Amino acid sequence: MSWLVDLRRYARNSPNLVGPGRLILVVGPSGAGKDTLIDGARRACASDSTVVFARRVITRPASSAEDNATVSEQSFNQSVAEGAFAMWWDAHGHRYGIPAAIDEDIRKGRTVICNVSRTIVGLARKRFASVVVVLVTAPKPILQARLASRLRTSDGDIGIRIGRTVELTSVDLPDIVIQNVGSPDSGIRRLLNAVRDPGIFVVY
Repeated sequence: MSWLVDLRRYARNSPNLVGPGRLILVVGPSGAGKDTLIDGARRACASDSTVVFARRVITRPASSAEDNATVSEQSFNQSVAEGAFAMWWDAHGHRYGIPAAIDEDIRKGRTVICNVSRTIVGLARKRFASVVVVLVTAPKPILQARLASRLRTSDGDIGIRIGRTVELTSVDLPDIVIQNVGSPDSGIRRLLNAVRDPGIFVVY
């Protein structure tokens, strides 16, 4: 089965929004494999200067599976006060931010990919002219197994992370859903479809 997706209908034309480049938000539950798919897409786009993978700033220890910058909570709060983040949020006892540099990338027409919380999708749609939300997910048993296998103490209680729910409005709903099961190659290809073609493309 396949779907035709026209991303142009998600574009906002208001001159007050940051554009004309695109912002691709990768969201999903813990253990869905978002970082794996993003890393695969990053490698595939390594020679493409029009595609930017934003590096998150986080107030928890770094992980070998992620490309994040780790800072203290005090430093993070100072960055918020100084306007250093385009977006930021709290989750699982930690703070996360996306550097404000993405605004300039988008103004220059680049495509920016970010791993973010579903809770900030509504805010992003109000700030940026063209936002595409890609939900990466998997069945609950797979999520639990992945979280258990990565043994990251900062994850806290697995049951709480799996059971976390987010109240979504129509504005927050994803534009593309990737069921990330089995080999990650298929999920990477689907994410690349969204990254490389701003118009109509097929999701398999």
